[in-house]
Amino acid sequence: MAAIGYVTKQGDGSYKGQLNRPIKVGIQFVHNGTKSAEKHPDFRVYTADRVEIGAAWNRVGRASGKEYVSVSLEGPEFGQRPVYANLGRAAGQDDPDVFALIWSPTD
Repeated sequence: MAAIGYVTKQGDGSYKGQLNRPIKVGIQFVHNGTKSAEKHPDFRVYTADRVEIGAAWNRVGRASGKEYVSVSLEGPEFGQRPVYANLGRAAGQDDPDVFALIWSPTD
């Protein structure tokens, strides 16, 4: 699995960082204030210039019981299929607020 970007958790629980592949762009995960059902995303994912490119959900691992964030990115820049990723600890990083955006290929 490849890290396709990095984000830092902000004081308000949102995330801000950089997507490096398949495009290079600043990104931010903004709380979805209109979440009205469990299946709705917890975050909307935007580029730095506020173009919505995806959504993210808070999840809990079945086996580990640990919380993580599941991400889906879509748009013409990503091709015909969504890009799925999870936020995970960035390798070699001591800061607990820095996460790698780890690509989860569907094929």
